Amino acid sequence: MLALNDGHSIPAIGLGTFGMRGNDGVAAIIGGIRAGNRLLDTAHKYENESEVGEGVRASGVARDELFVTTKLRGRHHGYDETFTGFGESLQNLGLDYVDLYLIHWPLPGVDRFVDSWRAMIELRDQGLARSIGVSNFTAEHLRRLIDETGITPAVNQIEMHPHFPQRTMRELHDSLGILTESWGPLATQKSLITDPVITAVARSKRVSPTRIVLRWHVQLGAVPIPKSADPQRQRENLEAFDFELSADEMAAISALESGRLWDGDPEIHEEF
Repeated sequence: MLALNDGHSIPAIGLGTFGMRGNDGVAAIIGGIRAGNRLLDTAHKYENESEVGEGVRASGVARDELFVTTKLRGRHHGYDETFTGFGESLQNLGLDYVDLYLIHWPLPGVDRFVDSWRAMIELRDQGLARSIGVSNFTAEHLRRLIDETGITPAVNQIEMHPHFPQRTMRELHDSLGILTESWGPLATQKSLITDPVITAVARSKRVSPTRIVLRWHVQLGAVPIPKSADPQRQRENLEAFDFELSADEMAAISALESGRLWDGDPEIHEEF
């Protein structure tokens, strides 16, 4: 578990649930929890909050042992709209509270994310969202939140993987006391598990390339959120704690940087 700036703690690796829908989605979520995952990441936009909630209830694991994250979608930006959006998410999940609530995208063209943040502070104070944070925010967006409300996000979930190590954002997060979460942590998985640098390190450690990449995230202090519905991969994705990468190995993996992989520039991306 890693400490957040609000006194709560978060598991060091999570389970991404994007695309897990219907009965198969529920089964994958239950399987992920039973494999040992305790951090579940969903979003209103994913349209699978009900599956995540059902998986939580059917898993056999106590609610207070799980860490459930969901996110405010773009159409709910604004003070009053945020309460509406959160209410829909809580109803979809069928839970009394969420452990972490994030603004999914800043949408600077709409420019209502500070209003949403004020509402989220109230949700936190009411205990409905234990921790609050953001996703895909830039340095400028973070500073506006902090300067205008005095409250620093606990988390910023950003695209991060060896092709896009996000060094500048990680350094900023560290200076502000914000935890970095990594979405897309395995990039396009094939590009990493076949990369000569990563496969060479994997051979030397006698572990899979996937475990090498996730260990890279862990040693950088980030929380990776890999997505998999496969039971074996769900278990493997949690096995990043029984070995260590050297400074040279970490540097070699970080040197694979080539840039953002998905159409997710926070300055222009719009998603409602």
